[in-house]
Amino acid sequence: MKVQASRRLPSENATPRVTVVVPCYNYGHYLAGCVDSIVSQPGVETQVLIVDDASPDGSGEVADALAAEHANVRSVRHATNRGHIATYNEGLATVDSDYVVLLSADDLLAPGALGRATALMEHNPSVGLVYGNPKTFADEAPPAARSSSWWSTWKGDHWVEAQFRRAMSIVYSPEAVVRTSVHHEAGYYRPELPHSGDLELWLRIAAIADVGRVNGPDQAYRRVHPNSMMQTQYASVITDLVKRDDAYESFLASSGYSEAKAGALRSTVRRAMSAEAVGWAITLLDRLPETADDIAQALEFARQMDPNWESRRVGREFAARRGVIDRGRGKVPTGATLDAGIRDLASRVRWRRWRYFGV
Repeated sequence: MKVQASRRLPSENATPRVTVVVPCYNYGHYLAGCVDSIVSQPGVETQVLIVDDASPDGSGEVADALAAEHANVRSVRHATNRGHIATYNEGLATVDSDYVVLLSADDLLAPGALGRATALMEHNPSVGLVYGNPKTFADEAPPAARSSSWWSTWKGDHWVEAQFRRAMSIVYSPEAVVRTSVHHEAGYYRPELPHSGDLELWLRIAAIADVGRVNGPDQAYRRVHPNSMMQTQYASVITDLVKRDDAYESFLASSGYSEAKAGALRSTVRRAMSAEAVGWAITLLDRLPETADDIAQALEFARQMDPNWESRRVGREFAARRGVIDRGRGKVPTGATLDAGIRDLASRVRWRRWRYFGV
């Protein structure tokens, strides 16, 4: 990782052109706020492409009204529903600006986000993907945090390795800005990965370009609400783990890596996901017997990912805690309590490293 102070673009530089593709399905009530967060970005020339996927809630009419209001907003409406992956790819394939963003209609860009991201890429021509901190919110967007910014940059291969070590996606999506030429070269979303397509796409981009992160200020606001995709059909922890494994396998299959390198990366990420599954199973022990099926599912996934999971620290912790419950008496052994503390500390360190350094 290389750390750099953030810099402004020289005044003689052409203003970066950024197209923001906004796929929309039944999010018409969020569209105006989303578009406003884009067209108000300073220091860049923005174009907005709203692609409404035959929403029955009137989103198409809202998109048309926004296009009539703003000269740099265009609206496309599907006659029939095509699904989110086809909608994403349709929009992305048409972009010819310097940079491109895919922003869900229920999310927002943070003030100044595009200027910060494009400045990093203008100063680092090898960087094809820039991300930052995506702050979550429910109703009203949080006030923009005043914070100095600085940059982290990685060689693409190094960033790929960091993603396999972390196992959880480093980039959440609304904060991602991609160099358009790199996006067209890497390709778009895989239809066979409707849940984990973002993760697989970032890996493909990092395989052909370097990666950067704007540290400090928030880069996007990620809305969490009951109707969001992550809160509905993709809410299961094990489903998420399975789909992440699909994304890593899809990437490795097309990466061109040697068998040895692909095998090492696969082993690294699967061991991490196995530990995550067992950690989730531990949190379910207090609600036995109603969680018995979920625990069994988690442990089966852990075994598939790492046949030696029981000999790992998290496996020993699970066995000790389950033993206390099965006996119906006794205290959790000191060793298991220590293992839990180490696991919690590791989780906190991992989160802080991601929050402040990007991986």
